[in-house]
Amino acid sequence: MDWIISDELGLTVGHLVGFGAAGAMIIGGVAPYIPQYRQIKKTQDAEGFSLYVCLALLIANTLRILFWFGKRYELPLLIQSIVMNVTMFVMIHLCVSVRKKNQIIRARERIFTDAIFMLYILLCCVNGPAQPDETARWLNQRSGISGGEKPHRFYDMERKYFWAWTDFQSYVDCMLVFSVLGAAVTYLLIEFSPFVELIGFMAVFTEAMLGAPQIAKNLQNKSTEGMSVSMVIMWTCGDIFKTAYFIIREAPTQFWVCGGLQVFLDVVILFQVWLYRHNTAAARRLRRGD
Repeated sequence: MDWIISDELGLTVGHLVGFGAAGAMIIGGVAPYIPQYRQIKKTQDAEGFSLYVCLALLIANTLRILFWFGKRYELPLLIQSIVMNVTMFVMIHLCVSVRKKNQIIRARERIFTDAIFMLYILLCCVNGPAQPDETARWLNQRSGISGGEKPHRFYDMERKYFWAWTDFQSYVDCMLVFSVLGAAVTYLLIEFSPFVELIGFMAVFTEAMLGAPQIAKNLQNKSTEGMSVSMVIMWTCGDIFKTAYFIIREAPTQFWVCGGLQVFLDVVILFQVWLYRHNTAAARRLRRGD
């Protein structure tokens, strides 16, 4: 009788631990961005946070969702991807709003419009590559733009304006186009196993490299001012936990290999915090007007 109770109790505890770990996986991915969100909200300064971090996570989690349809993995990881995408759009919305408020002189608008972009590609195919200017002129007329200063659009093919748009809707449109195209290709090649495995690798590798834009931003500024150190510490703790979870739960190999790479990049960012500590302190005093 005692053996049966003990066995039942062990099963119950095991379930609780499993539910707790699954909950930690879902919430733990979002938690590091709470201090960064609060810091941007408080200081009204989004320059220290790289929006390419959001881009990396949006692409990674969208690919991970597509990967689930080809190779089913644990449901908590799927839910985590959906929650993370929502979180990234919240961060982008805040950064775009703050940067608009901080504009002293109104700059030229930079937008991405998926419907117009798709129409541009179609018209270029019809008109031929020899008439791109006429196609663009026609699109501007259809957009209600005539004379004056025209906004930078995605189809202008100016790389420096990609993912640096001045309205939130452009980011949503861009990811919508990416998701639709990705879903269409996945639907066509879902039975081709190497393609499915490639999606899984691209998803976790892109997520593993999410620290790279922040490393580049810190290197460019020679400072970590504006970046939440709490966020990076929580990144590191979360990535260590996540990698261990992948190994224990026998997740696909792509997951735990790239998890290790993610931990390495987190450590590099923490090293930058120490390396640029004097510059960061000076930048903070300058911002406060000390």
